[in-house]
Amino acid sequence: MHPAIERIWKLIPKSVQDFIAAGVDRAKGVVPPPPPHPDVTRRHRVLIGPVNYAGQGYRWSRAMEEGGDVSARNFVHAENNVLQYRADYVVPWRTSEHSRAWQRAMADTIAAEYTHVLIEACVPVLGGMFSGDLRRQVALMQAGGARIGIIGHGTDVRLPSTHLQSTPWSHFVDSDEWVAAERVETVVAENLRVIAELGLPTFVSTAGLLIDLPDAHFLGVVIEPDKWANDAPVLERDRLKVIHAPTNPHVKGTPLIVPAAQRLHDEGLIEFVQLDRTPNEEMPAVLASADIVVDQFRVGDYGVAACETMAAGRLVLAHVTDQVRTEVESHAAMPLPVVEANPDDIEAVLRDIVARRDHYRAIAESGPAFVRRLHDGTFSRDVLVKHFLTV
Repeated sequence: MHPAIERIWKLIPKSVQDFIAAGVDRAKGVVPPPPPHPDVTRRHRVLIGPVNYAGQGYRWSRAMEEGGDVSARNFVHAENNVLQYRADYVVPWRTSEHSRAWQRAMADTIAAEYTHVLIEACVPVLGGMFSGDLRRQVALMQAGGARIGIIGHGTDVRLPSTHLQSTPWSHFVDSDEWVAAERVETVVAENLRVIAELGLPTFVSTAGLLIDLPDAHFLGVVIEPDKWANDAPVLERDRLKVIHAPTNPHVKGTPLIVPAAQRLHDEGLIEFVQLDRTPNEEMPAVLASADIVVDQFRVGDYGVAACETMAAGRLVLAHVTDQVRTEVESHAAMPLPVVEANPDDIEAVLRDIVARRDHYRAIAESGPAFVRRLHDGTFSRDVLVKHFLTV
């Protein structure tokens, strides 16, 4: 929507917005899809939505179902799923936001069929109902008998002001070209305020988010380890192959680390390859062909990409804060096999890897075991069962 039109649109009362949007949809023949239904023969019936970032809503759903008497469904707005991650139910944002018929049907289905709802990233699961007021939507679902929880994914609960204190390379240091830190601060502060007021069971996908939500439970991201496993040797070729595949170059710190990697490439010490939007289905073969993956250097945390790399038995380089390492190591009972590197010392770290291959090969080879301890879905399921489903 053009900015000028958007400003005018926001001045229109919500009821009128809904009427106009519904009229446009009717003219286009758009019919609101029926809500997703769980297996009502299961004791616990869980709905997760509506963002499915990195496909995690779908993965957490499948993980819970592995535990036995659980039926889980995840849903996502179509516009939030541009990378086409797997999801149980996809609905257009405009339908969710403006179709009162869809909102009533979803609310009625939750009351009649679901026992639990996990709200992702503080995005309302009932769309534009009550003008998107999360507090009122939670109250409605609770009145219908559902237990409600919240999952923080990342920027939705990460305050720029606290993140700037946790790492000097924070992606909020010079974020003007990416996103205005002041605007993020306002939005996140409100999200944290709502979470505190609601007092619901709260979970975070990555350990670094516990800085802003210290009472939350670390949930962990989930991947399919078998999809990434391979028998290709690592750190054995003369010229080590180093891959960098940033989904967001600013957040990953790409401009800060590429010059050093390129110098070593030009020197002939490594083969540096920077990828751009490689389809996820091609990444297992890409990782199997690599020795080292340089992941991210500004967030101070690790996520899906690092887990996929560890599962592939490749060496991961990233900046991960001590707070994150301590937290995940307490759950895994083993060190996080991500080699610490930052924009200031990445060249020295890469040179050390070339010189001490046996030492770093052992770290890479411990990656699959670490992933199976925290990120194959078993740990996440146990956390949700203990702190959400059975309390």
